[in-house]
Amino acid sequence: MQVSNYGADKHDSKQSDTISAYQIGYTPKIHALITKSEHMSDSTKYDLSIVIPALNEQDNVEPLVTEVENNVRGKGINAELVYVDDGSTDNTLPNLKELQKTRPWLVILTRPKAQGQSSAMFAGIQAASGEFTATLDADLQNDPADLTKMYQMIQDDPSIDMVQGDRSRNRQDNIIRKITSIIGRKMRLMILGDKVRDTGCSGRVLRSSIAKQYPLQYKGVHRFLPAYANMLGAKVVELQVTHRARVAGETKYGFGILTRGWSGFWDLFAVRWMFKRHRDTSVQRIDA
Repeated sequence: MQVSNYGADKHDSKQSDTISAYQIGYTPKIHALITKSEHMSDSTKYDLSIVIPALNEQDNVEPLVTEVENNVRGKGINAELVYVDDGSTDNTLPNLKELQKTRPWLVILTRPKAQGQSSAMFAGIQAASGEFTATLDADLQNDPADLTKMYQMIQDDPSIDMVQGDRSRNRQDNIIRKITSIIGRKMRLMILGDKVRDTGCSGRVLRSSIAKQYPLQYKGVHRFLPAYANMLGAKVVELQVTHRARVAGETKYGFGILTRGWSGFWDLFAVRWMFKRHRDTSVQRIDA
């Protein structure tokens, strides 16, 4: 098991106190068009919330839910699965509703029109009730079994705030995607100082107190989650994970390599602007 470690030098006792203080910070509300499942209770508390944005993934819904059931919940982790149907026009939502009938831990959020992966991820994270949050792609290319390993890493080492998946040595993508990924990694390092190898991997586990601070209302921010966590002072480590070829459906969120490449390039400068102007909003309450 290969693990890379970033941000440890910033994670001293003073920084740890700051991270804890973030837990009492401002948490934005979910947009009104996102609705709660009838099975979702405000009093329910899970250890891990797995958030999956989905757009027209009707053929991948059942196998992915089954894998989470067997390889995460089946391993003794008290987890909920939060699916965000991002305006699908196929049978993604009906398939989810059918699966939910026998799975009270399956939460469905839906909206009539697609708003993008970042926005969908934001909605799912804000609805999550777990102490820890995980994310996955809906296309079955991420292996849910890797989340179990990541979750255990954080349990074994409380100093870790985020475990980020690394597919770079095992990517099941075409050569163009691999090349653009390498270029993107070099640009992130140069502009943001981001040393994480595979920030584009959706397989990750982190503390919910950090996840709920992500400004995912803004398009494209999902590409910079490890860097944002590190900016907050979190300790981020990487774990080599499985990456599988897509067997059903087609890419929606990542469609158009050239368009995504240019968009990602300009997003780097927007994120750098955000980082330079970020201010710590944590406070300490004093009672009489």
